[in-house]
Amino acid sequence: MGATDEIMKMAKCHNSTVTTAMVVAAGFSRGNLKYLVDKGMLEKSARGVYILPEVWEDEIFNLQNRFKRGIFSGETALFLWDLTDRTPNVYSMTFPMNYNVTNPKGEKIKCTQCKAEWYKIGIEKVQTPGENMVEAYSKERTLCDILRPNSTADIQIVSESFKRYTAEKKRNIPLLSEYAKLFKVEAKLRSYLEVLL
Repeated sequence: MGATDEIMKMAKCHNSTVTTAMVVAAGFSRGNLKYLVDKGMLEKSARGVYILPEVWEDEIFNLQNRFKRGIFSGETALFLWDLTDRTPNVYSMTFPMNYNVTNPKGEKIKCTQCKAEWYKIGIEKVQTPGENMVEAYSKERTLCDILRPNSTADIQIVSESFKRYTAEKKRNIPLLSEYAKLFKVEAKLRSYLEVLL
């Protein structure tokens, strides 16, 4: 099987998407991607991201491929975890404190930066509506984040998210409480849980 067939097989196995990183890791040259685009067998979706021509572009997946240090957070994470019905108008990502956010801001991403010791807490993989996997903060971390004083989350979204979370069978209240203590939102969290549990 030649490079062309292998790359097309890769795309089919990865939800109609293939990245430059995947192709290089498999031992093929980037030139193969250009060849497949020129032949109309793949379309360039974003920098380093290629899709089969018959599929819709997965904007969320593309953004994370472009900004690898960005973790989906806030209302975007709530949307990905199905804790809200509202599709975000602007995607929210959190970056480490020393990261230059000029380029993501240029893509109209709502950027948050946090200190290094908080950045990696609660990162999980979640499926996008386009069925690709991306990194977002966990439900518990996100619920604590939207209670923090600098959060811009709409009060109705906050209430709906807590209702949905507390109705879930897989909720993890001990972890939620642990994060609330860490992010100093215990009192706010208690006021929601007292009503809902």
